[in-house]
Amino acid sequence: MQDHFQLVKDYLLKLNFNIIHENSGDGIIMISKENEGIKNLIIGVALPILIIEQHIFNIKNKNELVYRSLLQKNRDIVHGAFVLDETGEKVIFRDTLQLENLDLNELEGTLNSLSLLLSEYSQQIINFSKY
Repeated sequence: MQDHFQLVKDYLLKLNFNIIHENSGDGIIMISKENEGIKNLIIGVALPILIIEQHIFNIKNKNELVYRSLLQKNRDIVHGAFVLDETGEKVIFRDTLQLENLDLNELEGTLNSLSLLLSEYSQQIINFSKY
């Protein structure tokens, strides 16, 4: 796992992300690049996969319109998807990648997808967070 952890960390540094926290024993890296809307994104090295999660907003009142809109938006997202946590209250962007064949372009594609999603869909996300 250490080799994969270091590889992911090296890729993140090449992509100019700020590493906020890391725990190689648990395989966790927290990164930010606030000018791209990415803040406290969690990356987990959990063989055989890499888990990427960014908390987007909390749902205050369960609303069918919000859930439907998020599911419809999932169709447009290039990499990753909106998911709910186990409580059903936190909306998270999540993607998983295979560690065995992971390359810089693949990781960059996921992170760019999130950044693009946040820039294009930001007003809708703000509106949803008010429901």
